[in-house]
Amino acid sequence: MGSLSSPALLVLFLASAAVIWYAGIKLSDTTDVLSERLHLGGALGGLILLAIATNLPEIAITAGAAVAGQLGVAVGNILGGIAVQTVVLVVLDAAGVRPRAPLTRLAASLVLVLEGALVIAVLGVVVMGTQLSGGLAFARLSPAAVVVAAFWVIGLLLLNRAGKGLPWREGGDAPGAQPEPRGHSKGKKEKAATGKGVSTGRAALVFTAAAVATLVAGVVIERSGEEFFARQGLSGILFGATVLATATSLPEISTGLTSTKLGDYQLAISDIFGGNAFLPVLFLPATVISGKPVLPDAHHTDIYLTALGIILTTVYITGLIFRPQRQYLRMGVDSIAVLVLYAIGIAGLTTIGG
Repeated sequence: MGSLSSPALLVLFLASAAVIWYAGIKLSDTTDVLSERLHLGGALGGLILLAIATNLPEIAITAGAAVAGQLGVAVGNILGGIAVQTVVLVVLDAAGVRPRAPLTRLAASLVLVLEGALVIAVLGVVVMGTQLSGGLAFARLSPAAVVVAAFWVIGLLLLNRAGKGLPWREGGDAPGAQPEPRGHSKGKKEKAATGKGVSTGRAALVFTAAAVATLVAGVVIERSGEEFFARQGLSGILFGATVLATATSLPEISTGLTSTKLGDYQLAISDIFGGNAFLPVLFLPATVISGKPVLPDAHHTDIYLTALGIILTTVYITGLIFRPQRQYLRMGVDSIAVLVLYAIGIAGLTTIGG
């Protein structure tokens, strides 16, 4: 990439972003079709299949960094993306909600509160893991990476159970929330695909092609973007936490807008929380690939961004519980708070050394 001119790098970066956006839409549609036809279940389909699919750029970047032994890049890529993916909910609140009501008011559900709590729990383990000795490993595994993965699996099992009903009024859904059940958009997409004659095999083929395109574009966008923005004077830390994290979050934006357009507000938030809970699980394959614990290579900026992700998630959990009624600039007060806190957090990030 270093031999390319700046205009060529910018074209590569923008082209890769466009591929990630378009492929993200295809991934969302085919994932929902496959989830319905293979009877994966609403919670498992949203939290496993779509979480993996929409995080393919991060998976590609993390795997490449682990192979190259650039463990700091792997950690920064995973933790830097969580705060930005949470800010995606601001975009969905402002642009995706058709009724004049905040996103969290329409999507309020105890299951979503539990999903947000899982994100916080996983990130708490991550912070603890950064403080462990780098030599603490066995059979190419580190305790922190294994515990993160275990927390995620246990969380999925609990969420799957919660998705079948909670011993609360309305089954855990707030009165006056979205009229149709969570995940109804998946059924609509599957019926539309059936009406167009899309077979399961074709859906799987499109899913695979979109996944490959996303993986390749994820690597290209990281390398071209880092080189281009470094030439513009943007530090690697700021690039990773802002520009790259935003670019690799395009699948979440496209899938979220699709869900909100269909009135499936709970699924839109679930996809974001599910993806954020899944990202730290990538520390496990990164550790296996590199052969050494990854988390001890975390920088102060990585821990800072992890804390920022926890704070932003907490704000939205609060919004889901208190269900704000008024909108300002088409956003709920929780989204405005998240936007302000993220801006302050990024400003603070510039003052921190590696």
